[in-house]
Amino acid sequence: MNDKVQTGTSVLLPAATIDLFLKDKETSEAARSLVNDWRFARVTVSVEEGDIETAIQSYEQAGSPSLIIIETDTTGDSFVGRLEALSANCDEGTAAIIVGPVNDVNLYRKLTSMGVSDYLVRPVAQDTLSEVIAKTLIDQMGVSDSRLIAVVGAKGGVGTTSLTQALVLGLSQDLNQKTFLMDAAGGWSTLGIGLGFEPIAKISEATRVAANHDVDSLKRLLVQPNDKLSVLASGSDPMLENMVEPEEYETLIDLLMTSYPVVVVDLSASRPALKKAVLSRAHELLLVTTPTLPSLRAARTLMHEIKTLQGGATHGLDLVVNMQGLAPGKEVPKADIKAALEREPSTVIPFDPKLFFGAEAEGKNISQMKGGEQIVDLMLPLARKVVKNPSEKNVESTDAGENGLLGQVLNKFKTKS
Repeated sequence: MNDKVQTGTSVLLPAATIDLFLKDKETSEAARSLVNDWRFARVTVSVEEGDIETAIQSYEQAGSPSLIIIETDTTGDSFVGRLEALSANCDEGTAAIIVGPVNDVNLYRKLTSMGVSDYLVRPVAQDTLSEVIAKTLIDQMGVSDSRLIAVVGAKGGVGTTSLTQALVLGLSQDLNQKTFLMDAAGGWSTLGIGLGFEPIAKISEATRVAANHDVDSLKRLLVQPNDKLSVLASGSDPMLENMVEPEEYETLIDLLMTSYPVVVVDLSASRPALKKAVLSRAHELLLVTTPTLPSLRAARTLMHEIKTLQGGATHGLDLVVNMQGLAPGKEVPKADIKAALEREPSTVIPFDPKLFFGAEAEGKNISQMKGGEQIVDLMLPLARKVVKNPSEKNVESTDAGENGLLGQVLNKFKTKS
């Protein structure tokens, strides 16, 4: 019975699933509108007309979600008994919120003592519902599991920026992920060519507003090629000057990762200090090379340095061989690449000059060009390693201990058995 929700929930919520069993029309509409709340980008919400009996039947054969919200017309002992029946069908750690007909302090205290997260009185407004859910998920699962993907070239001219664009288009369009793209190249940036924007921002300006947590000012420095993709429209920095220090750039990354499930950084043409800062903390590293001897030698050296950064391992590093077929007869065979780098290429991109040079010449992104979707598809398996489609329902158990509905109600139920 939370009349005043605590603050501290203005962050991107962790990946979760929520099932709501409601009959009240206004509350149902509020639940469906959660999709418009940026905090819920990773949260899958399912609204079904029903009550606790509907919920009990739903989980007889299927796994339960992270959070169940149930509307009830009755608040007596019989309802409490049905909660125990529900808990017997649910995974341990599932949280619960009850929506009832009356403001009843004693009922609220009884339900929360049993492990129910909150009790709300219908109809529930959208802002109240979203805040209560956000607080429950944060208490249950923590704040954020955003992913940082870094794309770096073994050397210049290997197509790092083109493949980065293919990656983010796949993430945003195919996987339906809210994605943020930026680079660390400053005035050397070419992101705007394929994504159709003129540079309007300096990276130094973006890091300054990030240091002040000025989200509104940061939004004015962004462009949106599609509904799920935001890009820092940088590139107006001086080409012959250092833009920002690594610590400042990381402050920008930290801010972005509170609002975006996926942050992708194109490290081509960036200075070594910025490369090192991003590579040392990225969850996924894509190292782009061509099948030529100079590029592969540089890739081997860079892999050794990345291994040192990661304390002797190469976690989450994928080797992307681009432009296969550029120089037939002069390229290093795939088997020799594996032997030299001690790593199987994760994907091999064929050389298609009409596609890549055509996209640059016409100022179009790869997916708009003939054959471009094939390149996007080749990059998608790498993205799926660290990114889940938010439309895929997660039925795995959560480790919420005694903080969820089943942490206490189920224990009482088992004790009585």
